[in-house]
Amino acid sequence: MNEKAEAMVVPILKDSSIHMDGRIAVLTFQRNDVRNALTGTALIDDIVRTVNWANREPGVSVLVITGEGKAFSSGGNVKEMQSRSGSFSGSPMEIQDNYRRGIQQIPLVLHQAEMPVIAAVNGPAIGAGFDLTCMCDIRIASTRAQVGEAFINLGITPGDGGAWFMQRLIGYQRAAELTFTGRIVKADEALRLGIFLEVVEPEALMLRALELAGEIAAKPPLTLRLTKRMMKLAQRSELPDFLDLCACFQTIAHHTDDHLEAVNAFLEKRPPSYKGK
Repeated sequence: MNEKAEAMVVPILKDSSIHMDGRIAVLTFQRNDVRNALTGTALIDDIVRTVNWANREPGVSVLVITGEGKAFSSGGNVKEMQSRSGSFSGSPMEIQDNYRRGIQQIPLVLHQAEMPVIAAVNGPAIGAGFDLTCMCDIRIASTRAQVGEAFINLGITPGDGGAWFMQRLIGYQRAAELTFTGRIVKADEALRLGIFLEVVEPEALMLRALELAGEIAAKPPLTLRLTKRMMKLAQRSELPDFLDLCACFQTIAHHTDDHLEAVNAFLEKRPPSYKGK
């Protein structure tokens, strides 16, 4: 761990842990007792607090999200749905507000994440848990992972924005089939569908996720964040507007010390040493 990482003040979380590995922040869900359900726990607040902190912290280049125990996340708490308690209590207007102020904060904050986000999917990611993985930039999975857009099996619709993210990830037709059937997809099929980038053995999951995160984190920090912003803006911009933004971002990058260091290191055939300036 570098000196800057050691000096960081990481956020205090209730149902998760966070630790730094160089310029990589690792957020681990710690509610295995409820298979890391997002509702009925503090995981929503933990995710929002972590991403907001990472956005403000220049020492974070990559965020890795994973789960402790058997599941990545089971999504919504089905027992609370049955009892119509917690997030699912109250009038229709109150429940709508619970969604807006609760679980829908996850897609909003991840959509605004300024650093690459990698999901290390250690086990089943179901419903909102699956949608959470789709909100990340890259997904590395264990052979034990399964995914399912299972809302329809419980007589509800995806309430967390999953219908927006998944079809952008794998296309409308495949997203429609998974959403309309609610079927559970094992890791090997999810890999073929393009949901996962890679599938590895369980014991290799975090090693591979951190290896990839380290490769990304080794790049110039300011340029990495500009590039992440560019990738997200490309999804919602017309080409002429996007090209204007590209020119502006590239101009900013040309004036960084790290750009000059990268060029010098390339010409001198040596490893670069970036300062984030």
